[in-house]
Amino acid sequence: MDTWQLIGMGFIVIILIILASCVKIVPQAHAYVLERLGGYQGTWNVGVHFKVPFIDRVAKKIVLKEQVVDFAPQPVITKDNVTMRIDTVVFFQITDPKLFAYGVENPIMAIENLTATTLRNIIGDLELDQTLTSREIINTKMRVSLDTATDPWGIKVNRVELKNIIPPAAIQDAMEKQMKAERERREAILRAEGEKKSTVLVAEGKKESAILEAQGEKEAAILRAEAKKEATIREAEGQAQAIVAVQQANADGIRFLNEAKPGNAVLQLKSLEAFEKAADGKATKIIIPSEIQGIAGLVKSVVEIGKEN
Repeated sequence: MDTWQLIGMGFIVIILIILASCVKIVPQAHAYVLERLGGYQGTWNVGVHFKVPFIDRVAKKIVLKEQVVDFAPQPVITKDNVTMRIDTVVFFQITDPKLFAYGVENPIMAIENLTATTLRNIIGDLELDQTLTSREIINTKMRVSLDTATDPWGIKVNRVELKNIIPPAAIQDAMEKQMKAERERREAILRAEGEKKSTVLVAEGKKESAILEAQGEKEAAILRAEAKKEATIREAEGQAQAIVAVQQANADGIRFLNEAKPGNAVLQLKSLEAFEKAADGKATKIIIPSEIQGIAGLVKSVVEIGKEN
């Protein structure tokens, strides 16, 4: 192989390398800014692209995905002259590659400085307590301000978050003491409410117990009265039945005497039974005449009178 053949092969290899370098593939969520002879030529999106060798060049490769930048804490002064440090997190996305490439020299540094300036302006109008309790308002104001300022750079600020608010050590101690006092106050209130509820429940329990006891006594008294009433009625009924039985027995005895015409011996026996009933087991002295015959005669006369009637 002579020298000219080697030169030809080298020339072909160089041409192939040059042609390969002119083929560019843009991946997803990326964009390439193309310049021709130092001037803006166009923006390549996703896909395969070809450039003219030695004339065109890719000036900037831009990521179109949402990006996050965490800035260091910045010293700010509140309206009531309290110096604190606040660090922020900015979420942004490049919407125009051309403006991003030619709008500002260092976009990230520009966003950081703009964030610090905007934060100082907003916090300067707020007092310490408002700063600590108005995170959402501060985030919204900063997002609107930064989005407006970065629009000429082809950047859209989607969200701004205050990551940390660091007050001075003396303020932190005072805040911790205040929080401790507040927690103790809430604890005392909860304890008092618990004791109050406990007292109320105990009183209600005693009240219900007294009511139940009174109802029990009332029902017991009613039952005792009803039992006494029933006993009295039963006793009266028993006495009435006994009286009826005695009257019936007397009537039957008189009827028997009338029908049987008893002799003198029977009359004497009945007279003795009458004396026994008259005594009725009581300590009563009864003088019986010696002439029982007279008494029997008296009983017979009574029987005769009963017949006539």
